[in-house]
Amino acid sequence: MVGKHRNLLIIDDEASMRHMLRLVLEEQGYRITEAANGVEALAQLRKEKFDLILSDIRMPDMDGLTFLKHSDVAALETTIIMMSAYGSIDTALECIKCGAYDYISKPFKHDEVILTLRKAEERLYLQHENVSLKQALSRCHTGFSIADIIHVSPQMKVLLDQVSKVAASDSPVLIKGETGTGKELIARALHSESGRIGEFLAINCSALTSGLLESELFGHVKGAFTGADREKQGLFAIAANGTLLLDEIADLPLELQPKLLRVLQEGEIRKVGATRTEKVSARVVAAAGRDLWEAVQAGQFRSDLYYRLAVVDLHIPPLRERIEDIPPLAQHFLQRICARDHRPVPLLTETAIGQLCRYSWAGNIRELENYLEKALIFNSEDELALPPLGPVSPHREELLDGNLSLKIAARRLEEEYIRQALERTNGNRTQAAQLLEISLRALMYKIKDYDID
Repeated sequence: MVGKHRNLLIIDDEASMRHMLRLVLEEQGYRITEAANGVEALAQLRKEKFDLILSDIRMPDMDGLTFLKHSDVAALETTIIMMSAYGSIDTALECIKCGAYDYISKPFKHDEVILTLRKAEERLYLQHENVSLKQALSRCHTGFSIADIIHVSPQMKVLLDQVSKVAASDSPVLIKGETGTGKELIARALHSESGRIGEFLAINCSALTSGLLESELFGHVKGAFTGADREKQGLFAIAANGTLLLDEIADLPLELQPKLLRVLQEGEIRKVGATRTEKVSARVVAAAGRDLWEAVQAGQFRSDLYYRLAVVDLHIPPLRERIEDIPPLAQHFLQRICARDHRPVPLLTETAIGQLCRYSWAGNIRELENYLEKALIFNSEDELALPPLGPVSPHREELLDGNLSLKIAARRLEEEYIRQALERTNGNRTQAAQLLEISLRALMYKIKDYDID
């Protein structure tokens, strides 16, 4: 049935018109909300999301056109249909220009309203189908999705939720995290969830000289420099409608930073040796293994470029701060490596898991994977024998003791965070609460609960 389970907002100053439409459309399965003018409608939009909106044009306090101009139709992700007894072509065009999907003149027949809503619903369905197809096609291109990221920790759940929310945006994203935390994986997840049909490309900004990096990013024309015997497309052009990851962005040469800033501000590039600019549509994702703001303060990175890149700021916590992820990651790597080498997967015992979880993993996930590959090379038993790991991380020696309860692990991790926050603030509990993003009262309760001196 058309309209089934759809939320529909009716905006009209005539109570009789709202009542008539409610009776007709509730029979069609719509969930109806009413508003007498644009002011009431905007208040309703702040409370609830609507699939469809039927709005009169002439109303007191705020008319339909003013409502259209004050409501961001694209951001609302809703379809608005206007109604008026004072119809004209100019009025209809003005409504469409302001974001309305369609326009119907009063008086109208019930079937006319239902038919218009059915067409609007078909449009909504096609829009959602288009997004789904784009996302599926993007996953085919990358061979990777957000579901492929192994995690159980609350920190990673929060991070991946952020990734899902910002994926569809065209805004630049800055991904921060220590070496080996998986910054490129997060960038690939962003791309796969975005629905972008172009390629995912990555380049390391510290791996090339300034001249070569400029040519790789922006391309060059024939004869631009010695050896440029033909025109070359840059990565920005190749990644059209896709995503370009600029890894180790802190090492981007200063002379190239204004050119990247122009790409972010104007959406255009100029090839090396060219006289004309050209538009580009790649989404820029930057990754930094060290504090980019420190580079700004040291004069190694432009502050205006920093702010343009950090529109969305994602931080990947190091492995030592999310020990719950170590067991599933270890099991995943063992299975993948053994499948590649056509060998049985050895048992990962609780003792082995305890050893892995007490280690600091300065190289994070990459170090864990390399360590397990080395362990497998020399392992010939049914159980995995671990080579020596070196000194364990501070505050980790007694963290697990072979107990794999996530509730216990979460409490111990919370206690460790509180201790670190208090150490960082020299015991200032107000500042520590701010670092932990909890209230001072909550912190005082937890200090007493964990018996922290």
